[in-house]
Amino acid sequence: MVVNSYSFLIFFIIVFIGYYLPVSKTSSRYQNTWILLSSYVFYGMADWRMITLLLGATVVFWGLGLWLRSQMDAGHTRAASRITTFGVVLGIGVLLYFKYLNFFVQSLAGLLQTIGLQVSWNTLHIILPIGVSFFTFKLISYVIEIHREHIMPCRDLTEFAAYIAFFPTILSGPIDRPDKFLRQMKQVHTLDYSLAADGCRQILWGMFTKMCIADNLAIITSDAWAGYQTQSSAMLIMAVLLYPIQLYADFDGYSNMAIGVGKILGFRVARNFNHPFLARNIAECWRNWHMSLTSWITDYVFMPLNIAFRNFGSQGIMMAAMINMILIGLWHGANWTFAAFGLYHGLLFIPLILSGAFGKNKKLKANVHGLPFLKDFGKMILTYLLFSVGLILFRAENISQALAFLGGMVSNGFSAPVAIDSYGRLYILMALMLLVIEWIQRKEEHGLQLQTYRLFSHQWVRFAFYLCIILLIITFTGKSQAFIYFQF
Repeated sequence: MVVNSYSFLIFFIIVFIGYYLPVSKTSSRYQNTWILLSSYVFYGMADWRMITLLLGATVVFWGLGLWLRSQMDAGHTRAASRITTFGVVLGIGVLLYFKYLNFFVQSLAGLLQTIGLQVSWNTLHIILPIGVSFFTFKLISYVIEIHREHIMPCRDLTEFAAYIAFFPTILSGPIDRPDKFLRQMKQVHTLDYSLAADGCRQILWGMFTKMCIADNLAIITSDAWAGYQTQSSAMLIMAVLLYPIQLYADFDGYSNMAIGVGKILGFRVARNFNHPFLARNIAECWRNWHMSLTSWITDYVFMPLNIAFRNFGSQGIMMAAMINMILIGLWHGANWTFAAFGLYHGLLFIPLILSGAFGKNKKLKANVHGLPFLKDFGKMILTYLLFSVGLILFRAENISQALAFLGGMVSNGFSAPVAIDSYGRLYILMALMLLVIEWIQRKEEHGLQLQTYRLFSHQWVRFAFYLCIILLIITFTGKSQAFIYFQF
């Protein structure tokens, strides 16, 4: 059951009615219990076999949090450190077993065979739980934040379990941090009409980017990848340039729908994207791309490594950044392509570190027309091109296919991409319009005085825009495609 389906609409209507029943106005416990039950029903409909894992992990980490705090209050710092380490190792162990064990077995067997040692190891029939990469990171951050004394442990198991299993985000994020979200679990939520309306707008925009842009671009990029041996170089290059927009429209579409559903229920879910294609270097791009994951890895991996390597100067920062990006790559899946994807981006950080630009977040300036200066515009294009090339590794099934695709981009001839019909050109135009709208949206955040944005301040213009989006969804919804990040 996906968030842009009729079945989810029916499910959410039931959740909404039950959540805002009169009895809920005086009891956050009732609302949290209802959210918890709804979340487990939702997760069970996706993969009922893994409910036991989710419940067991939740109870264990809830208990670890209480135990950890009791040891800290008693002054047993070494015991507290051991408990924290155990929680982190346990969380990583869950990921390693379900997501990476077969990968390690196959890789080791292949390595042994290359040196002449024949092995007959069989991979295990391990079911990958949907959303495991997302809820395990919530669990790990919970014990770390308690140990850092940023939060107190949650003594209400229902609150904690509802946070871990929160149905809009459990399958594909965003990854909410425990401090901000658990505080919201303690509140009694009444229907906030302005927040709910904002949530509906965000859901509508997410449906548009997913169903009209991502699903239709998927047809073009999938055809290119399916026949990359024979497709022209121009077609392959076109697919490479379109895939970042497809991936963004798909994942940001889901994130917007999840955030919007959360707002209707009174929850403010973490933001996941912040106009990443307007970034002027790869570090800025990653700060604004899958922000909940990037900030998680930065806080719990990069910063400790950076401190540990501080005696090595810029080389230490480079080592920390490289490890950081490789882990981000491997988080996406058990495949050497993802490790190479992370390594590629880690290498792109090196010039920034050597130039002293790494970590700096200069405000984007614009001219009187609200457009970026030519220098910044050139940096945006270069960053987009570098990011697009890296996604070849992300999209490929293996390293050999990625290299063959790269080879085809320069050796298959540059005849026009005839596979793109008039509808395909329309979808590409819609994708480009997405980038234009992204720039317009920056006005609110950066104070750029755009006449276009002022026009949207009129209620009738906004109504016409929403109606147009609805008509586009009805007219140009493509063949339904699974959300790309469901596989992670």
